[in-house]
Amino acid sequence: MRGLGLLGLFLWGLGLAQASILYLPLDDRPPNWAPCTWGLVVCPPKEVYRAFLGADLFALRAWLLSTPGKALVASLDALAYGGLLQSRHLPLAPEDALARLGPLLSWRVRHGGELLLFGVVPRWDATWRQRNLAVLQALTPWARLPRVYLEAVWDDALRNSPAPKEAKTLSYPSRPGADEAGQVLLLRASRPGLKVAVVYEEESLEGRITPYEGLPLRDTVTGLLQSAFAQRVSLEEGPDLVLYVYGGRNPREATHDLLRLMPRFPVALADLSRVNRGDPGLMAYLQALGLYARLAAYASWGTPANNLGSALAQGGLFLKDPEGRLGRLAEAYFAYWWGEVGRPWVRSRFSDPLPEGASAVKGLWPYLELEGRRVELRQVGFPWGRSFEAWGLLEASPLPRVPGVVK
Repeated sequence: MRGLGLLGLFLWGLGLAQASILYLPLDDRPPNWAPCTWGLVVCPPKEVYRAFLGADLFALRAWLLSTPGKALVASLDALAYGGLLQSRHLPLAPEDALARLGPLLSWRVRHGGELLLFGVVPRWDATWRQRNLAVLQALTPWARLPRVYLEAVWDDALRNSPAPKEAKTLSYPSRPGADEAGQVLLLRASRPGLKVAVVYEEESLEGRITPYEGLPLRDTVTGLLQSAFAQRVSLEEGPDLVLYVYGGRNPREATHDLLRLMPRFPVALADLSRVNRGDPGLMAYLQALGLYARLAAYASWGTPANNLGSALAQGGLFLKDPEGRLGRLAEAYFAYWWGEVGRPWVRSRFSDPLPEGASAVKGLWPYLELEGRRVELRQVGFPWGRSFEAWGLLEASPLPRVPGVVK
């Protein structure tokens, strides 16, 4: 998946997990691992995931079977192959991959929790694409089990990619995406039935065939809402959340839309103007007018499905958690900054695997204020040793009071 990293270990006080929802991520790249830092879920130990080496499958199964919970959101590819990268090229017979998934049903029997599972229909260059598809097809009976939700997401569908057609051969739900899937299913587990209104920057955007997905945007949005078990409503029906879909046509008009919507509803903004990067024109308006800190969520780090899913999930998960919402906005801004400033700077100076000196990029971090707090970037790390993804250690501190000024 063409995911951008945004693992912000945001020092706003995350606390311990408050709900017994287990989360088994696709891998430890930042967008997949990030929910493990939010204080909402119970995750495997970080050392179980090992970047390019893939997950330690023995340790992952041991953790799973010994950890109770009311629900489990789990990546099939992590448990069968060790992660997304490994799923593309690991030589493994279909029956052996299926056997590795058996602990999921054992967990359900042992602990009685709900299963929310997602598997990936591989992209065009995967060596073992047909094997992976056969495994997903063999899981059809699982989709009919009580308290089991199963879906497939397809990864990076360039023009003429076989993935969308292959996904249609499955008898259970499928849609584009991958790195946002865990976040979306966490929303399904935590807040099923969330009322969401979708507002497009312009009506014609609904029919646009989006990069890496191979179908009209309206279908991607519909699939994401179904994954989240969200209820689509109109603005007049009083949504819990508005998902605003920005296509990059006119940042000024989009800002006017947000100014009309935000006094009435929480708004999650998905910036689809570019793949893996946001629109600096729109961000400039958001910052100048003080709108960014008031958003329910923001995402611009990946493909359209990545951004839509992240904005929807984070907007819904943190609707009633102001501190958590600000933490996610800080992380999302780091991801925007990495795509716009950090990654280009690093790539112009260093080759992968990155040397230690690449962390000097943190000196380019701008002034960022969120709700009376200044957000500093204390450290930049590269969990996979490459420039594509990065995580930021962010710290927020109160702005000093100015004598005589009342806010």
